[in-house]
Amino acid sequence: MREALFIKRNRDKWTRYQQEQTDDPDEQAERFITLLDDLAYSRTFYPQSKVTRWINSIAVNIYQSIYQNKKEKYGRIWHFWKTELPLIIRRHHRIFLFTFIFFTACFILAVVSSSHDDFFVKAILGEDYVAMTEDNISSGDPFGVYKDNDRFTMFVRIAANNIRVALTTFIYGIFFGIGTLYILFYNGIMVGSFEYMFFAKGLGWQSIMVIWIHGTIEILSIIVAGAAGLIVGSSILFPGTYSRFQSFKRGIRDALKIALALIPLFIVAATLESYVTYQMGNTFSKNAGSGMPIWLGALILAGSLYFMCWYFIWYPIKVSRRQQASTTADAHREPETLLWK
Repeated sequence: MREALFIKRNRDKWTRYQQEQTDDPDEQAERFITLLDDLAYSRTFYPQSKVTRWINSIAVNIYQSIYQNKKEKYGRIWHFWKTELPLIIRRHHRIFLFTFIFFTACFILAVVSSSHDDFFVKAILGEDYVAMTEDNISSGDPFGVYKDNDRFTMFVRIAANNIRVALTTFIYGIFFGIGTLYILFYNGIMVGSFEYMFFAKGLGWQSIMVIWIHGTIEILSIIVAGAAGLIVGSSILFPGTYSRFQSFKRGIRDALKIALALIPLFIVAATLESYVTYQMGNTFSKNAGSGMPIWLGALILAGSLYFMCWYFIWYPIKVSRRQQASTTADAHREPETLLWK
């Protein structure tokens, strides 16, 4: 077989093995055996070719992942947050972008609809909730809804509810992503209506400073959960070179890791909402005592936004580039370092 034909037949497979890591022992073993066969063939007929070094570098990486000494569970946890999860996120960045655009479009739709129909906000948020908020605004305490004497119970209730919503958003992805899109649509409409209600009352700036202290992590995490659900849906609809069942297993595994990783973020968001948001609400209340400095609230909000953008956008790109550079370096090693000689 000519070298060009050999490369053409196998290039997509090698690229997938190189870029898409797996923790499944059976799949690792299958990949390793396949690569050894390809490496033996390449080493026999094209011993000085760059493709031989490339195949070898991929096989070496899999060999090391199978046989090298594993660290204890704390090292595994660190590797998950530092490398494994960012690579999964990077692999699905297009779905993350689509999810964010879809949620933003729903938010804007709610704002436009609310501005043209006074009843729209009441229909989405409920007449009782809107009436309570209007009473709070009239009494000089616009964000009184966040006041609760039993803060720990409030924390538990908020954290449990957010985690439930996120897991539901992820699980509904099995319905070809339609269920996930519905939840994103509803939440986008609800958040847009909620914000418009305050902006219409001249409290837009205050609402951003109060609500988004916790809402930055909370809402962006819901969007990430939506991306996890769509990963599941897309794995069913677009299996690519895999069988539909294999694609679904890969999609559900990646999505589940993303969804479970959101739990600490929801705990942080619930902590902020239960113990910090009301303090900023007091800052803008005429009836409450001293609240918290505006600069501190702005710092928390900006820090939350920076972290979410860094971990879910910039850092995964950095990790992916670093891995590709490492693999490229392995591919240029001298023939003496080949696994198969």
